[in-house]
Amino acid sequence: MTKSVLLELSATPEKFLEKGGKALQGESVGCLYQYLETKKLLDGETVSYPRVIGERDPNNPFHWRWAFNWKEKINGAWKGKSIGSIPPGTVTMIRTLQQERATRENIIAFIKKAKTKKPSPKLDVCTNFENTKIKPVLPNNAPIAVVLFAGGGGIEAGMVEAGIRPVIAVEFDPTKPELSRAIALNHHCNFSECGCRVVQLTVQEVARLGFAGFPRRPDYLHASPVCANFSQAHTAKAGKGEETADDLTAAIAVAEAIRQLQPRVFTLENVPRYQNSQSFAAILETLESYRYLINYSVVNMADFGLPQARRRLVLVASRGFQVALPTESKSCGWYEAIAHLIPAMADSHLLPKQQQALEKFLAGNAPTPLLIERVGGRSQSKYKPGHLPCNTILRSHFTDHKGCNRSKFADIWLPDGTVKSLSIQGAAILQGFPSWYEFPPETATAGSIIGYSVPPSFASQLLMSAQSYSYVGNS
Repeated sequence: MTKSVLLELSATPEKFLEKGGKALQGESVGCLYQYLETKKLLDGETVSYPRVIGERDPNNPFHWRWAFNWKEKINGAWKGKSIGSIPPGTVTMIRTLQQERATRENIIAFIKKAKTKKPSPKLDVCTNFENTKIKPVLPNNAPIAVVLFAGGGGIEAGMVEAGIRPVIAVEFDPTKPELSRAIALNHHCNFSECGCRVVQLTVQEVARLGFAGFPRRPDYLHASPVCANFSQAHTAKAGKGEETADDLTAAIAVAEAIRQLQPRVFTLENVPRYQNSQSFAAILETLESYRYLINYSVVNMADFGLPQARRRLVLVASRGFQVALPTESKSCGWYEAIAHLIPAMADSHLLPKQQQALEKFLAGNAPTPLLIERVGGRSQSKYKPGHLPCNTILRSHFTDHKGCNRSKFADIWLPDGTVKSLSIQGAAILQGFPSWYEFPPETATAGSIIGYSVPPSFASQLLMSAQSYSYVGNS
């Protein structure tokens, strides 16, 4: 329970970071220092902010408040001045400026810019789906990104929404060459105007070629290694998913990309079980050896406004500054996200198992819109009431075991008895795709793009969070 707080606040410098910092107070160079804010609660307890779980780390800039002070000679007398509440993500850059003997004026100007930088607005799928009809126009100086295991292009769509230009996307599945070519063609349709080139080779093959033609030191590098052997769906179907040689060589290729390209920010997305793999450990080891600051966690993307329950491992690593994962936002039910599309969806009828699921729900609940899967439903409920996010969307929902189109993959039951077939457009919104993204007419290809993709709405939030810190290094 949150405790009430009295309006009593003190901010006392605890420690100067520069050697001889106190001696510099009479000069004009200035000093960066960390401090704590102390608040007295109504119950008499005194707490320090920022709040930290466990022991406060003296080397973690996010465990402290930050300020910069200096003295100016005015009318022959030294006057003290200071700037407080400096964003912790800028501390590393300020230290660098000090080491490079930047002038006090330049350091102060940089701090003021950092303090006035407004974070990019979050993409709220529920309220903003009508605002994504027009594709953003990227400026010539937009940050650039390279994408490995691009899948259906969801991460690239999120990049464009975040103002980042994807310049190379690597995607090829040798077990599904025709599907890979179809996805590459659709990728070209959506991102060629951004200057994005699709490389139809495996990431391992690109690594063997030394990433020839790839930009060095791109702003962003993203990887979503193939997750089949780590997914719960694979485990449920085949007993236990085992890490394979292909998984390890893919991770080694990602590590080689980090070594050779040395991006400012590296991001990774995969299923939760990937964090326990040798593959993930190899990537972490490389990031640590190149002194990236790493932050990763398993998140449910429904907690970030996606109208879909989707648990994924998400990592963000950066050089010279630390990036936090995006903050959680308002949750969204599937019905709220696609209600405007339902009247135009094709009529349908429920299969016997769907009818059984409906009757089971109505036996103990009042009628409400239900999204009922036609396939799946082994490990989770086959239906979802409208106020809840839908189940995780998978490629297998759209194709059968032979890779052929499913004419229908989920149905919407309305309280008046109407049954509608969920459309590709509706599934795309549930996956967080912007309205400007163009899908191919074939259900299997479109469904594969949706199922393979990082949800663009979450990707944009992750990258916007990184943007709010990474601009520091460009100053």
